[in-house]
Amino acid sequence: MTRGRPRDPETDAAILRAAAAVFVERGVEGASIEQIAKRAGVGKVTVYRRWAAKEELIAQAVEFLLADQVSKPPAEVVARSSPYELVENALESVAETAASPEFRALAARVLGSAVSHPELMAVYWEHYVRPRRELTHALLRRAQEEGTVAADADLDVLTDMIAGAVTYRALQPDPPGTDGMRTYLRTLFRQAGLLP
Repeated sequence: MTRGRPRDPETDAAILRAAAAVFVERGVEGASIEQIAKRAGVGKVTVYRRWAAKEELIAQAVEFLLADQVSKPPAEVVARSSPYELVENALESVAETAASPEFRALAARVLGSAVSHPELMAVYWEHYVRPRRELTHALLRRAQEEGTVAADADLDVLTDMIAGAVTYRALQPDPPGTDGMRTYLRTLFRQAGLLP
């Protein structure tokens, strides 16, 4: 990135949104700076002034896209609230996100790029997966304290099972809509001891 007059945050956001959209449509290999610039309504030079490489831009675009999707209750709320209440409050937004074609497309592209472009998976893990794992782990620990999850349960394994089940269901060939995902999540969280 070069020094000079301050960057326009609206231009940055337009480029990042365009990069995310082109990545979801075409993948890393199919995306180009020219396509991204055209989608954002800017010149290629404007993009290159901000990002040295396409991969760097796409990784930041994925981070930008996920920033709005991470909402985590504060630790003190988790510590004093019933896991049932917290899961019930989050259920609708989790179902909507998991059923969203945009989320499914993004997750599929990131997972598909994990070997050839590990930096994208690292961004996805850090900004999307890790916050959700930490929250799930905290909820399961609270459920253990309340006796709805076995005291000797391996919380890392349970967390993996929940995350894997949601990902598997969201990325199957004929994924459920919001209503179907809500029903599935209720069953999943009940089996895990997070709902009555």
